[in-house]
Amino acid sequence: MNTNKHTELANHAWSVADLLRGDYKQSDYGKVILPFTVLRRLECVLELTRDKVLETWERFKGQDIDTDTFLRKASGHSFYNTSSYTLKAIANDPAHAADYLSHYIGAFSQNAQEVLEKYEFRQHIRRLDGANLLYHVVGRFADLDVRPEVVSNHQMGYIFEELIRRFAEQSNETAGEHFTPREVIELMVNLLIAPDDDALTVPGIVRKVLDPACGTGGMLSAAHEHITGLNPDATVEVYGQELNPESWAICRSDLMIKGQDPDNIKFGNSFSDDGHYRGRFDYLLANPPFGVEWKKVKDEVENDLKTLAENSRFWPALPRINDGSLLFLQHMLSKMKPVDENGDGGSRVAIVFNGSPLFTGAAGSGESQIRQWILENDWLEGIIALPDQLFYNTGISTYFWVLTNRKSKDYQGKVVLLDAREYWQKMRKSLGDKRKYVAPDQIGEITRLYADVLEVAQNEGHELHGKVKIFRNEDFGYHRITVERPLKLRFEMTEEALDAVATATPIQKLDNGEEFVAALRLLIGKSWKKKSEAWLEMKDTVIAAGLLWPTGAPFNKALRDVVGVRDPEGEVQKVKGAPEPDAELRDYENVPLDEDIDAYLEREVLPHVPDAWVDHDKTKIGYEIPFTRHFYAYTPPRPLAEIDAELKALEAEIQALLSEVTE
Repeated sequence: MNTNKHTELANHAWSVADLLRGDYKQSDYGKVILPFTVLRRLECVLELTRDKVLETWERFKGQDIDTDTFLRKASGHSFYNTSSYTLKAIANDPAHAADYLSHYIGAFSQNAQEVLEKYEFRQHIRRLDGANLLYHVVGRFADLDVRPEVVSNHQMGYIFEELIRRFAEQSNETAGEHFTPREVIELMVNLLIAPDDDALTVPGIVRKVLDPACGTGGMLSAAHEHITGLNPDATVEVYGQELNPESWAICRSDLMIKGQDPDNIKFGNSFSDDGHYRGRFDYLLANPPFGVEWKKVKDEVENDLKTLAENSRFWPALPRINDGSLLFLQHMLSKMKPVDENGDGGSRVAIVFNGSPLFTGAAGSGESQIRQWILENDWLEGIIALPDQLFYNTGISTYFWVLTNRKSKDYQGKVVLLDAREYWQKMRKSLGDKRKYVAPDQIGEITRLYADVLEVAQNEGHELHGKVKIFRNEDFGYHRITVERPLKLRFEMTEEALDAVATATPIQKLDNGEEFVAALRLLIGKSWKKKSEAWLEMKDTVIAAGLLWPTGAPFNKALRDVVGVRDPEGEVQKVKGAPEPDAELRDYENVPLDEDIDAYLEREVLPHVPDAWVDHDKTKIGYEIPFTRHFYAYTPPRPLAEIDAELKALEAEIQALLSEVTE
């Protein structure tokens, strides 16, 4: 079937929009068209075995046995329908169309009914019937010829994907949550699978693909298409999970339409209800939502980590509660196939992120620990920066992360950074926030560049050398050191200091607090260079007033905090003989992981502040990937003479225009 035929059938299904106009919002057309398309395809697929299924149903009806297995066998598919109704017969009886159609969908097998329920199909039946549109819509779909002998499963997949795309474009305010642009998917699948292209041509090969945030299933379809395009005899099993009911229904429908197993698409939250528990997959890919909090599943996720520790999907740490992106990656990495002693097995992973997972989180944070865990396991193969404004619901910059636990020898211990931000074309018409797309030839160029990246990085004369960089895993690590400087004080008694003494908690707890403050009033205007001198004179003054001098650490600290004044030339304060650090002068530095901390201090810090030291007990290891910093290219400002000449030219032009007006 050629592309024109695909488009013709898709147009036929979408023409129902003309009937819906006025009774449905434009963004809701797909909520009717998609489930009816599924319904019509299922009817056509089951048509050849309809009589056999009805015969089987009649034979076992009323008996206390599970008929599901017998009915599936009779239908020859993973689903069936035990009703004698057809869409054409229903359309020909407008008065009873709603009742007959409800009975018809209720006669489907449970897995098919679940899909239609998630579409809220019965509500749409009532709504269409109330608008006197139901029999018209049913009739339009009854004329849609999608019989298997006319439209293969693969071809039907194209038609359904076209309808999904139109639906996503019509409702582009939310499309980005559940629909990834086709060219982005194609590029991602290329980068994920292309390195294995030769291996995938082996006869009889079987591959499993998982998308734990599968949306409408676009990535799974593209991965299936890529592998079977290389090897038509390959068996590709696709698995997914989706939280949004409508998107889950669309994805499951897509598999049913293509003759694949719809039960592989699980409904629910991948974090709290893992639909593929213990599953291991060859390829894993996802475009999870950006910056979405995971508070609703916080207890389940934290308990998983606490209970299972290193065996948890979320080992070694958790990201901040307002962004669950890295949780998806941890979940996916837990489902990689292990590599055996011969180097066989293993998996490849690709995921779409915004910039946050690259660097959010300081040393010791959950995000930093996750990055450290990934890099120290040598799983991160590469990161590809994409153009901005590629997605329907966000214009921000995005990145592909490509990971694997079976790196080739040339890539071991290394990470590829590829800058593809300039590979885009402007769209003729924006779709939500999507104003750019990656053209097919650009997809090919990026794919080739990623394949040849080691060679290009080594060749400084290559025209694309500036687009790629290779780093060691440890280049992204650093020591977060705490640089301390001593607390230096002089001491003086002022009106403000005395007022602060009076309000200090240890002074207020004294039985004679007011007399204590009154005694110190005699010292207003006095100053001391050393603490011992200040304390001696204050103590003598208080005792001379007939009072006792308080003792205890809280009193001494409170008094020092109000009488002491920071002074670069002041006395160094000590605790147990060691200089006391000044919290206000405390600073932090990131020292490359493979650099000696003391050598760094001596070279970078001590020439400026000779009395500084590092508190090694506070040193933490952190990991971040500052992608844009590595590709930053300094652009010098324009010469002043050039700017001045341009301003004078503009001034002259303005004067000329004004003179024309005044003449």
